[in-house]
Amino acid sequence: MAKVLITDTILRDAHQSQAATRMRLDEMLPVAPMLDSVGYYSLECWGGATFDACLRFLNEDPWERLRALKKAMPNTKLQMLFRGQNILGYKHYADDVVDMFVKKSIENGIDIIRIFDALNDLRNLEQAVKSCKKYGGIAECAISYTSSPVHTQDYFVELAREMEQMGADTICIKDMANLLLPYEAYELVKRIKQKVSVPIHLHTHNTTGTGDMTLLKAIEAGVDIVDTALSPLGNGTSQPATEPLVATLKGTEYDTGLDLNLLSEISKHFRKVAERLEKDGWLDKKVLRVDTNTLLYQVPGGMLSNLIGQLKQAGKEDQLMDVLAEVPRVREDFGYPPLVTPTSQIVGTQAVFNVIAGERYKMVTKESKALLRGEYGRLPAPVNEEVRKKCIGEETVITHRPADDIPPEYEKYKQEIKDIMEQEEDVLSYALFPQVAMKFFEKRREEKYGLNQELMSQEENIHPV
Repeated sequence: MAKVLITDTILRDAHQSQAATRMRLDEMLPVAPMLDSVGYYSLECWGGATFDACLRFLNEDPWERLRALKKAMPNTKLQMLFRGQNILGYKHYADDVVDMFVKKSIENGIDIIRIFDALNDLRNLEQAVKSCKKYGGIAECAISYTSSPVHTQDYFVELAREMEQMGADTICIKDMANLLLPYEAYELVKRIKQKVSVPIHLHTHNTTGTGDMTLLKAIEAGVDIVDTALSPLGNGTSQPATEPLVATLKGTEYDTGLDLNLLSEISKHFRKVAERLEKDGWLDKKVLRVDTNTLLYQVPGGMLSNLIGQLKQAGKEDQLMDVLAEVPRVREDFGYPPLVTPTSQIVGTQAVFNVIAGERYKMVTKESKALLRGEYGRLPAPVNEEVRKKCIGEETVITHRPADDIPPEYEKYKQEIKDIMEQEEDVLSYALFPQVAMKFFEKRREEKYGLNQELMSQEENIHPV
């Protein structure tokens, strides 16, 4: 057994899971040379919600962040999370946009792209995997792990086999809700390793308090790479902490070879970052508590807080337990989608509507209708046809790859922002988040050239001197 390799999520999922993705670039760069010297397999630092958060909340260009991180950490593979045909957004995009996004991600510094689909519909991964390999990246296909009558170990093993056939360089078991229990992890890793030859990577969280045990059993089963987060932003809704695992494996056949003293020095810096995030109200100590609701209701931590927020807005907080009981019923009606973005929001919101309305599917969200029409892809199991009929009537259900219906879009987006774009990457920022990106571009121009957008003549594109 070779040593276990570590991917640290401190620059992406750790602060996304614990602090609403509010870590700034200026809090990453001071310690980047030290991170670069650790000897990690990779550092996850981009993608997921970081792109949106940079533009929307931090007034940062996400592309500039990536370039700066690559320059500061040239010796370590940089990794991103990519939502298949959804890229980093919440809808499907045309193949030419997916292709260009992958191309620019790799050009700007990404080495590994972890590609997943919320429904495990491999058709939604095809373009991203093809583009990743075309431009010289490492394509890591991710299984969205969940629990249901159809999500058996046989199902996941077959999914891994198909991912290897479609060109995956590595395969990740992505346990976003911390539902994968230790002995299940042991068996699943063993079985997948028997069927595929590419490295297996495990991603979990520690929401339910089982994350460390799950990693350890997976390591004993032969997993090649695991995700952890440095201790200041580790555990709880984040990944299991890096340092305890490194210490546990030291001197064994699985020894990571990482230097605990160096990790401790780096953690001193991130402890100050965590203190700042807590002071600013982004890091709530509640995220560090063990929460077994996930095991009982299969509701991930982030989804639970969204449900509570929706009920608060409606003045129906006392109906939380009814909603938690309704979530699994909606999920069954909808063909057991894994609860990860965007399906967690779709199922959760529909459960809230069903409870508040006092009648199931009296009010139906447009996203629920789209899911039932097949617009997100193939659902893992047959849907409840009575529910489908009540929600969408006799509307056509598509069975082909949803992106096949989307004509090329890249040049259209480019034309729309030709007067304000400064780099090719701006087109991609705009394609994913048009309103947010335009506000960012306007502010950037104002800061760079001293132009006040309110004084601009939009018709003639001139500014008073």
